[in-house]
Amino acid sequence: MHGQQLSLNSQRGVSLSGLIVVLGIIFMIVALGLKVIPFLIEYKASKGAIAFAKAAGGSVQEMRAAFDRNADINAVTTISGRDLIITKTSGETEVAFDYETKIPLFTDVYLGIRFAATTDKSGVIPDKPELAPK
Repeated sequence: MHGQQLSLNSQRGVSLSGLIVVLGIIFMIVALGLKVIPFLIEYKASKGAIAFAKAAGGSVQEMRAAFDRNADINAVTTISGRDLIITKTSGETEVAFDYETKIPLFTDVYLGIRFAATTDKSGVIPDKPELAPK
């Protein structure tokens, strides 16, 4: 009888409350991922669209139009061609974007993420030009 009591006291395992906490954490991570992943996919599509716009060449308006065409195909809705930063660096045209988005998590809680990319090999994103006051 004493041997059975000793083996029962030495058993180890996960308690129900511990399991609930672990499942709750896993659920929150999955829920966060499901909200963030679509924005990451759109960011990747936006990076491809600026490469497409640069390859299309032409005037600034033509590059913006090329971006918009590619963005329509890839369901990019966060930015458009007019949001692009198009500059000439050492004789080569570079296309970039820089924007922030707020991802709603629950009620009044948002996750803010800044997305930025450029075709410039240095990775430097130029400042957005200031708009003239109306």
